[in-house]
Amino acid sequence: MSFRLAAYAVCIDEEEVLLVRDVQESGDHNWTLPGGGVEHMEDPFDAVTRELTEETGFRGIVERLLGVDSRVIPASEARAGTEHQNIGIFYQVRIAGGRLRSEPNGDTADPVWTPISEVSGLRRSSLVDIGLALAHELPSTGHVAPVPVEGLVQH
Repeated sequence: MSFRLAAYAVCIDEEEVLLVRDVQESGDHNWTLPGGGVEHMEDPFDAVTRELTEETGFRGIVERLLGVDSRVIPASEARAGTEHQNIGIFYQVRIAGGRLRSEPNGDTADPVWTPISEVSGLRRSSLVDIGLALAHELPSTGHVAPVPVEGLVQH
């Protein structure tokens, strides 16, 4: 089994959320939240703002911890073909400067402010739905119900 600890930025302005396109070698793509893997000895609090800047060009300020999600992706559905556990830490992040741009030579592209009302029609990572649910519900436990992975919602 592979394992990944990642930090994700939920940036909401008015009724829009900041999304990036996850670029895959297969040519498929899903929309996802800015964020990614926490590096060795890095604090997830620092990782989320680093990833936000790398992927979008924006600088951000963490306003609050929204919650944590843990999911196991079966080998039959995982990109690498082996069972994979992803632990995602979600933060509410306010944009504090910078200029919107794509990640140079990265795994993401096309950062865009997307109306929240249009998200359900996008092919997207389940991380988007989890982040929006956490931001909307602000559960005291920091946990929301699992998001079904089907249709437009992918791993």
